[in-house]
Amino acid sequence: ARERELTGPLKRWADLVIDTTDLTATDLRRRIAERLGRGGKHPLTLTVQSFGFAHGLPRNGDLVFDMRFLANPHWDMALRPLTGADPAVASFVAADPAYGPAIDRIADLLLTLLPSYGREGKAYLTIAIGCTGGRHRSVAVARELTARLQAAGHAATLVHRDVGKQGNDAAVLTATPQASEQSAT
Repeated sequence: ARERELTGPLKRWADLVIDTTDLTATDLRRRIAERLGRGGKHPLTLTVQSFGFAHGLPRNGDLVFDMRFLANPHWDMALRPLTGADPAVASFVAADPAYGPAIDRIADLLLTLLPSYGREGKAYLTIAIGCTGGRHRSVAVARELTARLQAAGHAATLVHRDVGKQGNDAAVLTATPQASEQSAT
């Protein structure tokens, strides 16, 4: 009653009045979209983000996929300085027998879920793809998934959060015993 008293003077200027008493946030979003002529369709802004677990999980990751089950190019000295954007690294990652089936299933899952996220009114969705350092496997997989989403008609933005970062835990694992002993003295 008090709310109606306070908003009463505003009502005469309103083009649209919606009673929100029994509406969920999703229903309200739909109702407004319908009134604005958008027919309830919501564009879903997609971001595919590669990252390294060594640098922490992305705060905005809605769906997170772990690629640490794939062979790690970091252990190949010729590939180590490169990134998953380099063809040699992408080929190395794709040569893992688990790669094809995993990427196919992830892509199928995403293409199944995206329409439902849109229908529910979700405006932004971040798909986070992780590996140890965020330079090799996650970058290669994020690029492939982005290409597949775009080929299916989705506008997806690709972001590599950690590709330029150094100092992941793999650097400690690659030190020779003599080097470790020398740096400790």
